[in-house]
Amino acid sequence: MKPLSTIIVRPGEADRILTGHPWVYHGSIHHLTSPVADGELVQVKDHRQRFLGTGIYNSKSKINIRLLSPERVELDAHFFEDRIRAALAVRQRHLPAATSFRVVNAESDQLSGLIVDKYEDVLVVQTSALGMDQRKELIVAALQKIFKPRAIIERNDVASRKFEGLADANGILAGAHEGPLSISLNGLKFTVNLATGHKTGLYLDQQMNYELVARFAKGAQVLDCFSFLGGFALHAARAGAAHVVGIDQSADAIAAATAIAATNGLADRCNFEQANVFDWLKSQTAVAPHEKVIPRYDLIILDPPSFTRNRAAVPDALRGYKEIHLRALKLLRPGGVLATFCCSHHVDAGLFEAAIMDAAKDTRRLLRRITSYSQSPDHPILPAIAETEYLKGFAYELAR
Repeated sequence: MKPLSTIIVRPGEADRILTGHPWVYHGSIHHLTSPVADGELVQVKDHRQRFLGTGIYNSKSKINIRLLSPERVELDAHFFEDRIRAALAVRQRHLPAATSFRVVNAESDQLSGLIVDKYEDVLVVQTSALGMDQRKELIVAALQKIFKPRAIIERNDVASRKFEGLADANGILAGAHEGPLSISLNGLKFTVNLATGHKTGLYLDQQMNYELVARFAKGAQVLDCFSFLGGFALHAARAGAAHVVGIDQSADAIAAATAIAATNGLADRCNFEQANVFDWLKSQTAVAPHEKVIPRYDLIILDPPSFTRNRAAVPDALRGYKEIHLRALKLLRPGGVLATFCCSHHVDAGLFEAAIMDAAKDTRRLLRRITSYSQSPDHPILPAIAETEYLKGFAYELAR
């Protein structure tokens, strides 16, 4: 192994690194012992010269170093193959029947800046960090060896790339693939567009929650807000819902969800409507003075996109969460269930539930929490890295 340039961190920074957090910010660095090129592998030491680990350097990023190992390693083909195989073993243990899932979840799998999603026999790769982007050939070679996929697609249009000095890049990295792809989630068939779909095509992090929420759907009138391709709606319909209404502002998503319902023989129990969810909920709860809203749903699902990308926007996000819960609670029948989710890392479970309780107070509803939700195990949570835990959810029963 060739000698590595050394970066010394400031006093007090080593403890966070030793507990497993892989990010070294610009302000945490005391000095570099020699010039370092962006994308180069470096070793990190504390101010007493104790070795802390190896990682990739990028002066253009606020995260100057992304640590990859507490040991000295070489970022060669063997390194990526070993790391990806280890990540795959986690998924095979916890999602043994899944054929579409996240294979690599960046920091959760000690591969900061790399995401790999598997959709049946097609893989989608995102490299949000310079060091990983520079090593795409090694990553692709490892993925081909492990999975032998029909195609590997690059979906590098995430906003975080610009903070690493990277431009957008989309296309085929290996193999061939065109058009929509049919995949299976929990036995239901979904058609996804890997070139234009949300994230890398679908919300794989809700895979287990689709079935968990559907347990409340038998015989129910169901409202699925922010439905996208109908993940919650279709699982509820299959579980025996009397009828399901899905709302999403995307015309393309509504058309896709309607077609997917027909493919799965669930069209007679599903109705998808294109609308802004905030506006739709407001219209459904608007009444004349001295009139009351008539609740008509037994199960309401709220699964909005993130309302905030930074801490400064958290107050606005909380107002948004309160608003949709306030409207939804007016439509929920006594004894009904509200299943609700937040995917913003900046809004923790306590803040999220506080917004829900504010809505319940204003609508004079008494809620009984009956379960909590998290992201599917193909998106592992490492307590040492708070950023790996972003999806939280609750199910509440409306007291009679």
